[in-house]
Amino acid sequence: MTRLNGKTAVITGGATGIGRAAAKRFIEEGAFVFIFGRRQEALDAAVADLGPNARAVKGSVTDEADLDRLYAAVKAERGTLDIVLANAGVGSLLPLGKITAEHIAETFDTNVKGLIFTVQKALPLMGEGGSIILTGSSAGTTGAPAFSAYSASKAAVRNLARSWAEDLKGTGIRVNVLSPGPTATELAKAAVGEEGMKVFAAMTPLKRMADPAEIGAVAAFLASQDSSFMTASEVAADGGLAQI
Repeated sequence: MTRLNGKTAVITGGATGIGRAAAKRFIEEGAFVFIFGRRQEALDAAVADLGPNARAVKGSVTDEADLDRLYAAVKAERGTLDIVLANAGVGSLLPLGKITAEHIAETFDTNVKGLIFTVQKALPLMGEGGSIILTGSSAGTTGAPAFSAYSASKAAVRNLARSWAEDLKGTGIRVNVLSPGPTATELAKAAVGEEGMKVFAAMTPLKRMADPAEIGAVAAFLASQDSSFMTASEVAADGGLAQI
């Protein structure tokens, strides 16, 4: 398939998990992809795997200067930008009564503030036909014990897409949310552990966790013109977890 032939994409949190799987799918469909992440070793490994149509920029979405370097690199090599997958995110378990200011700051700085500036700083490079994809979560719809800060941050992401679709009227740029359910990534394992992953898998009607490649395939749909009449929408790729 070549649905993304000639397109340029940025994927934050692109070195591992859903971001890396999406980068692989985008490249298979013809895109040139810049992945952005905090760990140089993981970025290097990803680029070695993804091949010549991938570039890596090290940085954090919580640092505006790092984002400026990312988009400067995109502009220098490609000139314009067609797709942004704002995928970087963090999540950890703390129940009500034990939530700390540091926990809230880490969660919202990455999942909300970092996402906002990832998108805002991309806009000068984007134009008609551009696609912005925000990684949400089934947790933004459902409740989960000890996961309230993360869940609230993902509910905020859902509303950002609704509001930005209004802000982007007349630009030809679309913005949608991709909300995975339990997915077998490093982040999920770090957040809930092996036993927690088994619990979440059992909660879905499909009785398993998603492979990151399955989420990457949905991201490619939202990036392509196959979703050309979609904006402000949320696509749930959650094994039915938040749907019934």
